[in-house]
Parts: sequence; structure tokens; C-alpha cells
Amino acid sequence: MPREDAPVPNRQRRRLLMSAVTLTALGLTTTQALAAPAAPSAAQPVPVQHLTEIGQKHAQKVKGKSAAGQAVSAKAFSAKAESGGDEGDEAENSAEGTAQYTEARTAPGVVAPGAYGAAWAQLQSLPHTGGSWDHVTNKPYNGDDPRYRDVNSNSSGGAGFVTGRITGLAADSDGYVYAGGANGGVFRSRTGGGHWEAIADRLPTLSTGTLNLDGGGRLWYATGESNTGATSYVGTGVYVLADPKHGEFQPGNRVGGAELESTTIHQLRFAGDKVWAATNRGVWSHSTTTLSGPWTLEFAPNPDYLPGGSKAGDPSAPYKNIANDVAIDPKDPSKVILAVGWRGGDTYNGFYGKAADGSWQRVASLGDLPTDAANVGNVTFARSADGSRYYAIDQSPDVMAHDPDTGLKGIYVSTSGSPSGPWTLIADKDKLKGSGSALQDDGYQPGIQSWYNQFLQVDPANPDHVWAGLEEVFETTDGGAKWATIAPYWNNPFPCWSIDPAKQTGDCSPTTHSDQHAVAVGSSHGQASVYVGNDGGIYTRPVNGQLDAGGHAKDWKSLNDGTIDTLQYYSVGVGKDPADRSGKGVIVSGGLQDNGESILRAHDKVMGSDFGGDGADTIVDPANGCNIAEEYVYLDMWVTQNCAVNDGSWTKDPSKATSYEVAPPDKDLGGAGARFIAPITADPKNGDTWIAGGRHVWVQHKGYAIRSGSEWTPAYDLGEGHVATAVATVNGTVYAGWCGPCNNVGFSRGIAVGKTDGTGWHQLNLPVDGTLPNRYVSSFAVDENDAQHVFVSFSGFSRSWTEGPGAGIGHLFETHDGGTSWTDVSANLPDVPATSIKLLPNGGLALGTDLAAFYRAPGTSDFRVLGKGLPTTSVQQLKIGPDGKLYAATFGRGVWSFDLRRLGHGRYDETDD
Repeated sequence: MPREDAPVPNRQRRRLLMSAVTLTALGLTTTQALAAPAAPSAAQPVPVQHLTEIGQKHAQKVKGKSAAGQAVSAKAFSAKAESGGDEGDEAENSAEGTAQYTEARTAPGVVAPGAYGAAWAQLQSLPHTGGSWDHVTNKPYNGDDPRYRDVNSNSSGGAGFVTGRITGLAADSDGYVYAGGANGGVFRSRTGGGHWEAIADRLPTLSTGTLNLDGGGRLWYATGESNTGATSYVGTGVYVLADPKHGEFQPGNRVGGAELESTTIHQLRFAGDKVWAATNRGVWSHSTTTLSGPWTLEFAPNPDYLPGGSKAGDPSAPYKNIANDVAIDPKDPSKVILAVGWRGGDTYNGFYGKAADGSWQRVASLGDLPTDAANVGNVTFARSADGSRYYAIDQSPDVMAHDPDTGLKGIYVSTSGSPSGPWTLIADKDKLKGSGSALQDDGYQPGIQSWYNQFLQVDPANPDHVWAGLEEVFETTDGGAKWATIAPYWNNPFPCWSIDPAKQTGDCSPTTHSDQHAVAVGSSHGQASVYVGNDGGIYTRPVNGQLDAGGHAKDWKSLNDGTIDTLQYYSVGVGKDPADRSGKGVIVSGGLQDNGESILRAHDKVMGSDFGGDGADTIVDPANGCNIAEEYVYLDMWVTQNCAVNDGSWTKDPSKATSYEVAPPDKDLGGAGARFIAPITADPKNGDTWIAGGRHVWVQHKGYAIRSGSEWTPAYDLGEGHVATAVATVNGTVYAGWCGPCNNVGFSRGIAVGKTDGTGWHQLNLPVDGTLPNRYVSSFAVDENDAQHVFVSFSGFSRSWTEGPGAGIGHLFETHDGGTSWTDVSANLPDVPATSIKLLPNGGLALGTDLAAFYRAPGTSDFRVLGKGLPTTSVQQLKIGPDGKLYAATFGRGVWSFDLRRLGHGRYDETDD
């Protein structure tokens, strides 16, 4: 999400910046005043200034709207959900990226349950080619690598070693820690964190909703990431591992039947011999003693929108039954409160409890904790071990729509220990802002992404000791009277920060990565520790840790040691390393969700980050891997010709910067001008000719010597409301796939063909019910010897699973006449979204999909799974390196390589049936 549509200083993701109720700021204590961030200066990295500018512009815009009396009612909230998502000022936020990521897999309709499971079953029946994949990014990734302190880097922010988003955590008292990647599966540590091993790779999905250890020591794995309510990847249900210290998850470990397949699961909660699951299709329950038998649907506010219901095909169906959490009275497990609602707002949002007749009814009053639909959005509960306290975080759709700085309604406590309350407000945006937060600027303050960032944990040994995760990590030791920002968003705004490469982050204490999702408490060798999972991986510190003079934790430790690789790559690029004397070494770069652009040089033992923010698409010079062009988002392109190596000297002398912004003009139009992750490419026959796809098809002929966005030329206007989804070019011929509208309401797609000089452009005739599916165009592969010979891939599922107009069948099509006629060459491919095509030197074809990479040998029609050892996760992009290897950028398990020489020049050198 989507997410799912994901920072340090932050160009990272464009943010959810909504709109306008000014609250009274709380006074700072002496300690907090020491921690107050300084105003950004010209000597700070571009990401810091960029975020400040976005926030200020947004706040001004929204305050203007509020002044004009543009209120948003609960009815309007519902209309937004009916349209399939958010509206208005979301052109610059990660929610838009998340939504678009999902659109590519769902449009033109709603995907029926079971689609991924059926594709995985098809995958199991296919033979493999010989050879195995090699893991490229199984090395520590230092986001603060001192080699890369250029103007556009996040380095020096303070997050240190990072990996991809962690959305589930569990820990015991024997030093065992379990971490779940957003789309990377489950990893186990036997040493209190670090030295990780994957234990869920045999499952059909690696998408993590949550992880829990029950009272008997069993590990429960709920699949289907749920951070936005419309996440990128659904799951296949809940799995239980009886002996998590030694075993690995197997498909047969699933609890119940297929009831929770193709759902996202936000929380599992336990009471007695019953487990409750809060999902995007309502609240379900199951016995914890008898794991067979179906799950029971406890409550769905709008059952007609569930699969099989009369409104299941409605575009708003995915948003109509979202449940976020379940609170169970420790004194009476029959008393349960359900937190239900879409984070963007809908009339069904609220808290529900059981009436005397056994029906679920809306709860009218809970004290300070609001119960009206407009103010109940994404909610997280946490209960103290002794049963004396319940805590809650509430994100409000109304606040999100009107306050320019936050979406947070508040953090609350029920000192009765009952979820029925009464609840008391113990923190709001201003109290958290005054606790040492790094988020002080207009338009981006604590809770601005509370629809996406939430966790809550009570110290098992102290009911007044609580950790709350939003964008940052907050801690209270007195039940909420005082708070400390123990993990600020980044260190760049603080007086202690320095870009000096001799120091990680100046004199500031290390912090964690931003955007918090999961938390657990465990102990190893008698030391109790808290673990937090966020967009940069997993971090830990002692439960009773120390604070520095600025009021921030001084003892955070990153557990991202390279043995856990949950990195979410959108792209990969490979070029020769000019510093490698053998001439054989390569540099591997790649764009990442919320972790910038990674760079791995030929003899590096640690990866670095040379560009910050979200790394999107990438172009790398095969002859010199230090020539790199990377896209932030919405076509905001940057280029370097020295790997962006810099010691920070640009802060004193701007002419010493070695990264240059070269964005085509469509970048300034945001979502109207380009997709969140927009396509860019270079001509394989002429590396100085680049194509960038937004609303326009842009061309430039200076290669890596480009220094300004004004050097791009518009070759073709795809049309108002249309944005490119894929581009390819060979010898001056360009193919551009587009969509618009791109969501499932009125979805439309097309392919435009023309020349780089602007001549010969035309739209191919692609009727909705014609040969090509009415689905998202994801990739092209153009024959370098014949530009009329082209393959095109389509994302989404076929009409067997997609309830939308013209969904069609097939995922891979071929033309020999430049697109006048097409042939479906999908053959035996599983029915799963296709992402990336590559024509191979031996005449074969490689295809990346959401489940695996496939190979079609020359002269054959059927596909085999390419090699062994590649985790079951989305292959976002395939590229061939100058070393003769095929590189796969996966969205959840890093970058992998396959030596193409293992395939030979015929059908297969080796086969493994």
C-alpha cells in the first residue's frame, strides 16, 4: 500500500499532508528545549529542506481551504471511500505511492479472494531450469555511510544500518527474536537480535501482517500487510509454528481453511482458548486449541461488500469492512471492543461491543476517546500485563482532513483496565511535538502519518511504562504525564548534528529509522530489551535505557546486520566498477522504498546509500557504474558521475556538490504529471539517449552529462489524465504504456509509439475487448535488432479473478509489426501480475512476476521457473549486467543475481524437473 504505497532527512516519500485546526502548543521543559530542532539551513541536505518546503506549502494551501469554510463531513468521508481512496492534497504523500502500487495489481476491478494462492499452486507444478540464484544484498547496508555525504543523500541522519520495512515482531525471555518483513517473510535470531535466519520461505506469501507468541510459546504468523487498509500484498491466512526456536513454517501450519486467504491482517489478540483477527474483511475468531476447522466471522459492518455478497464487485468494497484492532477485558473475556474503520473515513467507522442479544452495536461513549465516525480511524490497543491499564492510539479522519500538521487525535489510557473505559487523553500532537520531536515544521508534525505509522506496547513489568510508535518512537514512564521522543525522525535538525564524515551524525545519539510499525519486549541473558520495527528494519535498546542531554535515547542499537534482508527494491542497475583493477568487478545500485538508493561496489563488505528518500527507477552506465541516474518520485531525477562520493564539503562550497537535479518538467505537476514510481530508461544502442515517462514522453541526448531539467525535450503528449507506466526505446523507436484513470473506477490504458525526434507518434488501437487485456501495462522488451519486434507484459490478474471490464486473459504478448497485431505468448505462466521482461543474449526470454522469475528458452513456447533459491516475493525489475548476470530487484528480499551462462545457448545446460 497499497504503500502500499515508505525516510530520514527526507525526500524519502512524499507525505500525507492534510489540513487545518491550529492547536495550542505546549511549553517546553528545559530538557525538551535543548532538543528543539534548529531551522533548516542551506548547509543541510536537500531532503531536509525539501520536506520543510513541502510542509509549509501544504499547510498554507490547506489553511486557505479551511478559512473558506470547506469542511469535510462523514458523508464526504464515505464518498472518498466509495471512490476507492483519498482525494485532494495527496499528490505528495506515501499513501499515493501505496495506492498506485496496488492499482497496478487490481485495476480495472476488484481481485477475488484466492488469486495469489491459485497462482502459487500453479507455480509448484512448474519445472525449474538448472542453476541457482546468488544473493547480492546479503551485506550490511549503512544508511549513514560516510563516503556518501553529498547534497542529495540521507547520510548523517542517524539511523545507521538499515533494511526493509519490518511489520511484525515477537520476542521471548530466552533471547529469541522473530521479525517479519513487509514482503520478506519471518526471520529468527537466537542471540537477542542479529545472526538472522529465514524461517517462512516455504509459505505461499511472505507478506507480514503481525507476529505473536502465545502463552504456550507457539509463534503465530498473520500474513497480509495492513498498514494502510489497502496494502500492497494480501496474505494467505494465519500460520502457527509449534516450536519456533527450532522449526520453520510450512504450508500445512495454516490455521483453519481458506477463510482469511487474500486478506490483510492488522492484529491478532488472544483470550482464553480463542484468537481474534482484525482484518480488512471484518473481525474473525478461531480456537487456539483446535487449529483445524473454519474461522468464524464475528463482525463485518457491511457484509454485502464481502466476497460473495451482493455488492462484492463495487469499487469501494475493499474499504467497507476494515477492522484495526480488538480489545478484550482481562477480567471478563466475554467483553470485547472492536475498533473498526477505514483510515480515510466512512460512516461505519467506530467502536463496537456486544449487546445483550448477542449483536454487535456501536459504542456511544468511552470518555475522552471519541466514538463518532469522523474521529475513529486507524486504532491500536495495548494492555498491561497486570490488567490494570489499557492504552489506545487513535488516528482521526476528521483531523487528517482539517489539521495541516497531523492526523492524530490522541493517545489514551483506561485506568480501570477495561476497554470500556472511561478513557483519558494523555497525549496529543502538541504534547508529543514538545517532547523532543524532530518534527516541528508546518505541514509535518507528530502523527501526520498515523494512518500508516502506529504501534503501542506496555512494559510487562510496569503498567505506567509505555512505548508509542508514530513517525518517531515516544516513551512515557509515568502513565502519560510526561513523554520523551526517544527515537527522533532524524538528527539533522538538532544543534548536535554534523555532516562530518568522521562521525556518524555529529554529537547526536544514534536514532532509529523513521515510520514505526511493530514493537515487542523480550530479554536475553537477563537483560530486558524493547525491539522496534520500522521502514528501516529492526532496532533495540534496554527497557530501562538512558537518555542524553537532548532527551533522546542514547543506547539504540541497529540489528540490521546484513543477515536479514527485507529491502524493498523498485529497480536495479549494474555497471563496471572503475576502481576494480581486474576489470571484472561491478557496482550494483538500486532504488528502494524509503531507504534511498543503495550502492554496492566491487569489493565492498558494507553497502552505502548515495541518494536519499524513496529510490524509484534507476539508470546505470554498464561501462562505468559510477555514472548513475536515480529517480526520487514523480520523475524527480538526479544524476552523478562519481557514485555521489562526497565528504560534505558542499555545505561550505556549493560548487563541490557532485549530484545534480535533472528532473523533466512533468515533475512539477506531481501526480498529474507522473506516476509515483515513474519509468525511465536508456537506449541500449546509444546510452546517451534517455526516455522518461510522465504525462509526456521526454527525451534527452546528453546521457550522464545532463545538468538541468531544461535539457529534456517533450517527444509526445500522452494526453490529459494519462501518465506513463512503462517506457522502452531502441535505435530511436519508443514504446510508452500509459494509464488514466489508473484506479479501478473508469480504468483506461494504452500504448503510444513514435520516434525520439518527436515524429511518427500514434496511439495503438487497443479496444477494451480486444486482444490485449484492459490492465496495467508494466514492461516492454524491444528486440535490439528489430524495433518492430516487441514483448509487452501486463500486471493484475486475468478475468478469472478480476471483476472489472475488459480484464482479459494473459500476461505476456508479442508483436512483429510494431503493435498492429499481437499474440498471447503467456503459455503456461501462472496467472499472477507480471512486472519486467528481458530479452536474453542467447535468444531466450526472462520474465519477472509477483511470485517468481521465469525463463523461456529459444525456440520453445513454455516457461520454467528460472533457477533455484529465489524467495517467493515480487520481482520488480530485471536487468543484465556487464558481467553476464541477470539481476533481479525484489520488493521484500533484496537483489539477487543469476549467471546466464548456466542457461547455455540452446534450451538448457541443466534441467531439474
